[in-house]
Amino acid sequence: MKIKSILIAATVSFALTGCGLYDKYESKGTIPADAFGNDVKLTETSLGEMSWREFFTDPLLQQLIDSVLARNTDINSVRIAIEQSEASLSAAKLAYLPSLYFSPQGTLSSFDFGPVSKTYNLPLQLSVDIDAFGSITSQKRKSKAVLMQAQIHEEAMRSNLISIVAQQYYMLQVLDRQMEILTATDSLWNASLETEKTLWENGKIFSTAVNQMESSYLNVKTQIVDTRRNIRSVENALCSLLAQTPQHINRSKWGSSALHHPEAKGDTGQRMFDTDFLKAGVPALLLKNRPDIRIADHAMEEAFYNAQAARAAFFPAITLSGSGGWTNNAGVIVNPGKVLLNAVGSLTQPIFARGRLKANLKIAKLTQEDLQRKYVQTVIDAGNQVNEALADCQAAREKHAYYHRQVEVLREAYTGTHELMDNGKANYLEVLTAQESLLSAQLSEAMNMYSGAQAVIALYIALGGGIK
Repeated sequence: MKIKSILIAATVSFALTGCGLYDKYESKGTIPADAFGNDVKLTETSLGEMSWREFFTDPLLQQLIDSVLARNTDINSVRIAIEQSEASLSAAKLAYLPSLYFSPQGTLSSFDFGPVSKTYNLPLQLSVDIDAFGSITSQKRKSKAVLMQAQIHEEAMRSNLISIVAQQYYMLQVLDRQMEILTATDSLWNASLETEKTLWENGKIFSTAVNQMESSYLNVKTQIVDTRRNIRSVENALCSLLAQTPQHINRSKWGSSALHHPEAKGDTGQRMFDTDFLKAGVPALLLKNRPDIRIADHAMEEAFYNAQAARAAFFPAITLSGSGGWTNNAGVIVNPGKVLLNAVGSLTQPIFARGRLKANLKIAKLTQEDLQRKYVQTVIDAGNQVNEALADCQAAREKHAYYHRQVEVLREAYTGTHELMDNGKANYLEVLTAQESLLSAQLSEAMNMYSGAQAVIALYIALGGGIK
C-alpha cells in the first residue's frame, strides 16, 4: 500500500512537471540593435534616466508640474485603478486558504397539526480548493501582472502629463515673447504712421502711402489681440489639467532656464535644444524605461497565465470540505443536541463541456500570439518616435541659426530703408515690405524656438523620461 501511494505521487508529480502548469512567465520581448535607426548616435547613458526635476530646471515649471500631478483628475482615477488591482491581487493570494462559514439553521415542523418538532444545526463549514493543477497559482500570477500594468499605466500617465504641462508652459513663454515683439512693433509702426501722416499733410507723399501704412499697423493690432487670446486659451488648458477654475499661470521669461544643460554655450534660444547635449542611449534602455513597452510585456505575461488557467481547466478540480457543530437532529430529535462531524472530498473531472474548454484554450493562445506581435510593433513605434524627435531637434537647431541671421539682416534693412525714405531715396512700399518682413521673421524665430523645445521634450518622453 505504501509503495502504491509513492507511485501515485510520483506519477502525479511527473504529470504536473510535464504539462508545465506551474511554469513562470519569461519575457520574450527583445529590442533590435537598430531600434532608433542606423543614423542615430548612441551613448552609454540615456536621457530618459534623468528625473523630470533634473530635466526641467525652471522652478516655476517644477511647481506647476507638482501641482498637476497632485490634483489632476485622470491621474487620480489611475491611482484608484491601482488600488482596485491591489485588492484583486490580495484576494488571489488568499485563495490558497480555506473558507470558513458559520451557518446556523433552525426548523419548526408539524404533521397533521400534531406537536411541533423543533430542530437546529449550529455548524462551522470549512472548504479548501486544492491547487493540484495550478489554476489558483495562475490566477494569482495573472492578478500580479494586471497590477503591474496598472502601476506602469500610472507612470505613463505621469510622463504624459509632465510632457503636456511642459509644452503648454513653454508655449506660454513663446506667446509672451511674441507679445513683446508685437508690442514693440506696434510702438515703432505707430511712430512710422505718424511720420507718414506728417509727410502727407505737407504734401510730400500721397494718401495711398498713409493708407497702406495704417493697414499694416492695424494688422499688428489684430495680431496682438489674437496672441492675447491664445495666451488665455493655453492658461485655461493648464487650469483644466490642474482641476481648478481659470486663472493666471505664473511663468518665467523665455530662455531664462535651459531644459537640462545649463552648461551649453550660445544664445538662450539655442541652449533650449542644443543636440550636443542630447543622449539617445542604447536600445536596451528603451525597454527598461518606456512605460508602453513594459505594459506590453506585462500584457503578454497576463495572457500567458490566462493560457495556463485554460490548460488547468482540463484537469480535475479537487475540493475538501467539512463541517462540525451542534445539532439535535441526527435521525431522531434529541435534546440537548450532540456534536456532529462531517468530512467530504470531491473531484470534478470535465468530460464534455460542449467545446468550451478547447475554445477557451485556443482563444488564450491566439491572444498570446496577438500580444507578441503588438509588442514588436510597440518597440518599432518607440524607435520611430526617438528617431523623429532627434530629427526635429536637429532641424530646429539648424533653422534657429538661419532665423537668427535673417532677423539681423532684416533689422538692418528696415533701419536702412527708413533712413533712405527720410532722405527721399526710398518710397513707402520699400519701408512697408521691410518692416513686415522683419516682424514675420521675428515671430517665426520665436515659434521655431518653441518647436525645438517641444522636440527635446518629445525625445525625453520617447526615451522613457518622466517616470521618476
